[in-house]
Order: sequence, then structure tokens, then C-alpha cells
Amino acid sequence: MKVLVLTGPESSGKSWLAAQLQAHFGGVLVDEYVRWFIEQNTRDTCLADIPHIARGQLQWEDEARARQPRLLLLDTHLLSNILWSQTLFGDCPAWIEQALLARRYDLHLLLSPENVAWTDDGQRCQPELGQRRAFFDQTLAWLEHHRQPVQVLQGDWAARRIQALKAVELLLDS
Repeated sequence: MKVLVLTGPESSGKSWLAAQLQAHFGGVLVDEYVRWFIEQNTRDTCLADIPHIARGQLQWEDEARARQPRLLLLDTHLLSNILWSQTLFGDCPAWIEQALLARRYDLHLLLSPENVAWTDDGQRCQPELGQRRAFFDQTLAWLEHHRQPVQVLQGDWAARRIQALKAVELLLDS
């Protein structure tokens, strides 16, 4: 089983690209638990919600891993939970990073915020490119610091799709 993570700032095409990759290669796709959580709770998310959100994401991931698909596509993983918790609340429970580091991921496709328009979907809160660029930089720094396999995707939607298809072809052939 190859485990691929799509990561990066909001509105950079993670969910769209995950669906494109699943349509092309098959496999199992795990969505963002936090989106479901926000839809279920009609209040602002708070720091006390972060452990619940992280456990939900892990549960969805574990259920998909148990199916042992050739390709497991994660629309996100705990790194986004960590960075959003730190961004919004200035803190994050330490166990979340430990749980993330205990898992194996074969490749992270990190999507750049440049060259794609920000879209307000009612849950997003970083309309400024500088905000999204800072989130991208934090993500890349964490992945590099922890020696995680990463490939940055840039350009418009078509370019991102082409880069991702090539990356997954190489991943599946390895």
C-alpha cells in the first residue's frame, strides 16, 4: 500500500486534486474530518475541539488503512490539524505531533498557494496570499525538519494535475 498525502494551505486544490487522482488511479480517498466536524457543529471551533478532530481524522485514516488499498489518498492529515491549531489558538496538544510521526507516509504533495484563486466556502479564513504562503512555508519546514518525503506542486490547475499524476505514477511504480 502506498500512502499519499495532499497538504498545504486552504484553497490550493487539495480536495479537487485528491478526487482527480482517485478517478485516475483508483484507491481509497480519506476526506478532511474537520470539514465534517464543522458542518455538524454550528459554533466556532475552539482549542478543546482539536483532540476530537485529530482523533476523528485518525479514525478515518485507520479505517481506510485497514482496507489495504494499493493507493491510499489522504486529503489531509494531522499536520494540518497541528498548524491550524497553532495558527488559530496558539497551541496544540503534543500527542498529535507524536501520533503523526508514528505513522508512515510515502509521499506528501504540498500545494503552493500561488497561481490559484482563493475561494470562500464558508469555512476558509485566509483570503490573503501572504497568510496562505506563511501556512505553506510552515508546512514545508515541518516536513523537511522531520525528513518526510515531499514534492511541491505549483502552477495553475492543469499544471498541478499533470505534476500530481506523474508523482503518483512514480510512487506506484516504486
